[in-house]
Amino acid sequence: MRLATRANGTPDGELMIVSDDDARWCAAGADWPNLLTAIERWDAAEPALRALAAQDNGDWDALDAANVRAPLPRSWQWLDGSAYTTHGELMQIAFGLDPVPTDRPLMYQGLSDRFLAPTETARFPSQADGIDFEGEFGVIVDAVPMGVSVEQAARYIRLLVQINDWSLRAIAPIEMKTGFGWVQAKPPCSMAPFAVTPDVLGSDWRDGRVCLELGVDWNAKRFGRVDGGEMAFSFSELVAHAARTRDLVAGTVIGSGTVSNATYATRGSACISEQRAIEIIAHGAPQTPFMADGDSVQMIAKSRDGAAPFGAIDQRVAVIAPN
Repeated sequence: MRLATRANGTPDGELMIVSDDDARWCAAGADWPNLLTAIERWDAAEPALRALAAQDNGDWDALDAANVRAPLPRSWQWLDGSAYTTHGELMQIAFGLDPVPTDRPLMYQGLSDRFLAPTETARFPSQADGIDFEGEFGVIVDAVPMGVSVEQAARYIRLLVQINDWSLRAIAPIEMKTGFGWVQAKPPCSMAPFAVTPDVLGSDWRDGRVCLELGVDWNAKRFGRVDGGEMAFSFSELVAHAARTRDLVAGTVIGSGTVSNATYATRGSACISEQRAIEIIAHGAPQTPFMADGDSVQMIAKSRDGAAPFGAIDQRVAVIAPN
């Protein structure tokens, strides 16, 4: 089942069920006005929404991509991991950091009161802040009890999403050195248009990982084609880690961190900072600049048969000086 949200003048938008070919939609109805409401009562919402999805006979309304928001325009909590070993190692080089001595997942709590739409312009106050994209995957959970085991955690993963985790790289090392969490370095993330139930991916959802190739283009030029399956920690492990000392409220979004592969020489990267680290290794200094005003980034995850279950992120950067 594939779900999306369209703008309707409310903060949470209107929940839609989307046809398999992305072309049509029907409203989820008054009982499930938005995705946040549905995920909070998923045991009742899922069978009702699946029943509606089964009624698609080709006469649903045409989907207007310009009116589609993030599938979850806002939520209670956004927790982002760093589950790709190669990304962590390259970022240590990029920022001149010592390795983190831990065998536990890395995770921070970010901004969750707004997720940008897949085609929404991303606004930033200054190009000097080091504007960077980060392609990753995420899960949306229903209510997770504190202390859940890794084996139990899988049952609370309800929906899968694709995310662009915007980052401001010039600010990040300053905030990291304070010992507190990121605030200024992490503006709102973006989501691809469709949130999908794990069964939509079939065998591409295995071992708690989204095993799709994530394509990233910068200004319409190939930047990376990275494999989502190389997570050192599964999403089940990330959920269990997040819930170790607290309950997780329904609607919590947990990210994988930037998708990254050991074969980056051939696959490329899903963020600019990684590419700069690779250049530091090869040449002693970074050569690739960060994003500029007017730049664009496109992200789309595909299966081997060419299916794109999450749809595409296609955004442009606008540098708008604050008042």
